[in-house]
Amino acid sequence: MHMQSLALIEQWPVPTAAAAVVLADGSVAGTHGPDDHRFPLASVTKPLAAYAALLAVEEGAVELDEPAGPEGSTFRHLLAHTSGLAFDEDRVTSPPGERRLYSNAGFERLGDHLAAATGIPFADYLREGVLDPLGMTATTLDGSPARDAVSTLADLRQFAAELQAPRLLSARTLTDATGVHFPGLSGVLPGFGHQKPNDWGLGFEIRGGKAPHWTGERSSTRTFGHFGQSGTFLWVDPEAGAACVALTDRAFGPWAAEAWPAFTDSVLAELARARG
Repeated sequence: MHMQSLALIEQWPVPTAAAAVVLADGSVAGTHGPDDHRFPLASVTKPLAAYAALLAVEEGAVELDEPAGPEGSTFRHLLAHTSGLAFDEDRVTSPPGERRLYSNAGFERLGDHLAAATGIPFADYLREGVLDPLGMTATTLDGSPARDAVSTLADLRQFAAELQAPRLLSARTLTDATGVHFPGLSGVLPGFGHQKPNDWGLGFEIRGGKAPHWTGERSSTRTFGHFGQSGTFLWVDPEAGAACVALTDRAFGPWAAEAWPAFTDSVLAELARARG
């Protein structure tokens, strides 16, 4: 399993890096770097947390449009970063549904709401509902559902496959979650400035027409995923029929904003060549 483009991670100014590409049929097109090194995911935790939340919706434990979070906010608002909660504190800065305010606090409220609704601590719900069924035995959440998961390349390959051919959720639920919710809202994409619009799904950031962005110029507008401040990312490009995971142990910064888009474009170009 070799893709030349993945070797670009060796040029990144990071102590340790690992990357993989998973195709829509679940097969691994390529992998590079340590498989079992455990990396802090930072905000790549959010898609995992969102998956557990969507599972709870399918199971009937919660409903997307039930009240959750600040006054007037719903479970859907929390997932889509439109609850009005501030970035990193439990403080309301705008009415629900008016702005795309990326919020760790919102995901923490989401975790608390889910735990109260199910009677199961959020980390346990995530493990029992998502991690264990996918065989993600090296992945743990010890703390905030916004940013405190730790995982490996081997485990996130399983999640990347699930995001392209869901077994735990219905395809309809995943399609809905990876489309835009509350379209047209502006907001700041952390690390990449103000975006108009700043499209988001339910726990997944949507590529849309954002510029600048952490994915590539070749990335389709339907690309969805997340990056983390710990120097990690996961994207799925439905038009390319592939997903890519990259994990590092250096905090996100100008190095990543420069390296990641070129890396993604190289991956997509290699996939396109392979398909002729």
